[in-house]
Amino acid sequence: MNAADDARNERSEHDELLRRLDGISDGDLPFRAQRPIKAHLMREIAQAEPTARRRSRRPLVVSLGVVAAACAVAVTFTLSNNTPAEPARAARPEPAAVQLLDRVALAAGSAPAPVVRDGQFLYTKTVGQSVTLSEIPGGGGEMERIPSDDSAEYWHSVDGSAGWAERTATGSETYPPEVSPNFNAPTYRFLESLPTDPDRLLKLIYEDTEKQHGAGSGSTTGPDQQAFVAIGDMLGRVQAPPGLSAALYRAAARIPGVVLAPEATDAAGRTGVAVARVHKDERTEWIFDKQSMRLLGSRTVVLKDSAWGKAGETVSTRAIVAQGVTDRPGQLPRQ
Repeated sequence: MNAADDARNERSEHDELLRRLDGISDGDLPFRAQRPIKAHLMREIAQAEPTARRRSRRPLVVSLGVVAAACAVAVTFTLSNNTPAEPARAARPEPAAVQLLDRVALAAGSAPAPVVRDGQFLYTKTVGQSVTLSEIPGGGGEMERIPSDDSAEYWHSVDGSAGWAERTATGSETYPPEVSPNFNAPTYRFLESLPTDPDRLLKLIYEDTEKQHGAGSGSTTGPDQQAFVAIGDMLGRVQAPPGLSAALYRAAARIPGVVLAPEATDAAGRTGVAVARVHKDERTEWIFDKQSMRLLGSRTVVLKDSAWGKAGETVSTRAIVAQGVTDRPGQLPRQ
């Protein structure tokens, strides 16, 4: 088989993948020069596939559906050790996930910024559920799955000076001011201070995650997974300036092992398309509306039968259902 035949077969497989991804077609690219982009994607796919895989010419299959999303993308990544300065040198993210995150970043960057002032609060309402494990008394180590309602309302001080508050099904709590806002406890003003260049931003995030999850830390999470989780938490916890939101999504597109899940359902029952990352038999997903590209929520799915549940089951899920600005905790935003 000559090079021209190879190229035609690679293009056929790529086109078949895009046809199966609802809302992620080449025609939906949000900027011009689709041909150069398609050529770039083809080069990425060709480099990612082993030689034996290309010779076999088996079609690339994407399984749709909530349960089938557990094995939605048939791509194996070999992760190598990376440093905060050069995270991009490890295994590359899936091109389809990079394309989706670019579309999400464009939508986030064009959204109106919240109009806030110091002393006000950013309000977020979520619905969600999760599963915890508890050892059954006298059960010989057998574990019981206990579901919980994680729905909540949050009020985060814009500048951190007034702390934050939450209201759940079990009651309300208030928390003291943030002495030193950070990636794990961000305020709107902290997010405003971060660089909007994706490479600089990702470097800062990796420097932070390396401290707690790098070599010698004893952490089983690792910097790559923790960077993905940290970005997801920032995007879901506090409304961010549009430019910073866009930068966070583009930074996530540089994290090794990020893949696309063509279909996922959030805690509010809304279906969308997701980007995800697998770590230790669990897949963490960020779910987006297929039309607006707005973040709907997140979920974690187990990929292997265990005490947590059967393969394909959701063990935690969270949906963002309302956001706004208020003058005090407990107050709802004006409609």
